[in-house]
Amino acid sequence: MVDMLNWVVVGIGDITTKRVIPAILAEPRSCLYGVVSRDPEKGRRYAGRVWTNLDDALADPEVHAVYVATPVALHAPQTIAALGAGKHVLCEKPMAMDYAEACRMTDAARQAGRRLGIAYYRRMYPKLQRARQLVGDGAIGRPVLAEINCHDWYTDSDIRRCWRLDPAMAGGGPLYDIASHRIDVLNFLFGRPVAVAGQISNVVHATAVEDSATLLIEYEQGTRGVVDVRWHSRVARDEFRIIGTDGEMELSPLSGPELVWPGGREQLPCHANLHYPCVENFVSAVEEGAHLYSSGETAVWTDWVTGEALKVRHSR
Repeated sequence: MVDMLNWVVVGIGDITTKRVIPAILAEPRSCLYGVVSRDPEKGRRYAGRVWTNLDDALADPEVHAVYVATPVALHAPQTIAALGAGKHVLCEKPMAMDYAEACRMTDAARQAGRRLGIAYYRRMYPKLQRARQLVGDGAIGRPVLAEINCHDWYTDSDIRRCWRLDPAMAGGGPLYDIASHRIDVLNFLFGRPVAVAGQISNVVHATAVEDSATLLIEYEQGTRGVVDVRWHSRVARDEFRIIGTDGEMELSPLSGPELVWPGGREQLPCHANLHYPCVENFVSAVEEGAHLYSSGETAVWTDWVTGEALKVRHSR
């Protein structure tokens, strides 16, 4: 245990500048010790210490934790390097390019005896934690079907974010980007997935990554999840509902505060900075041994689901 957890943030993009760095600065047990950026001038806007090479930052014994916020292809090598250097790691989602890489990350954390968290921050939504409690208490009977959709229009005119359309860097399109969060939500609520089928296609955008994906996921206790994500809809949707044998639960929009179930209607807003509860929980896990809501061990199952969906697609 240390008095203050010294963080290094790797990658200075929208997520880190708008959410992650503010969350670290606001967390009372945390210190933004430095950043790793290819652009030193940009890095100095956020921290006094700037490295252009991750290995140099990892060599500093005063660094305790690393936030990895680089393109997906770099998650595994950078996380494994940081863990090997004795640092705790909180990594952006999705965890890795595939399930095998994700497993290597969890293996590295176990070998190093360090914490590995993945930034699936929706697990910290008060609404989802309440929904999990209600489902467990039988508020809708036995949950049999969960439908979760996220639709938007996506074309990347910003050169800084064009890596999202490069499968070698991003892994895929909405399947990796927005479906990963929603797969993890289902995993959080219903446990371990056991079977997956998927349809992945380009319907509107002729990009190197898919513009739509639909997944059917079977869970150990028999709940069936349907995840549908699209980058070709000018009508934005963020829908989630759970159907049970004795009723249903409405959580649309997923990122909104309202939870409706047979016993009532509740308003449970999330934190103004979506990443803050995730950072706070990670620090509590490191400093106090608290339960880590989104760990490497839980996040690998999202990568497993993604991989199984791609197997079905590639066999056609």
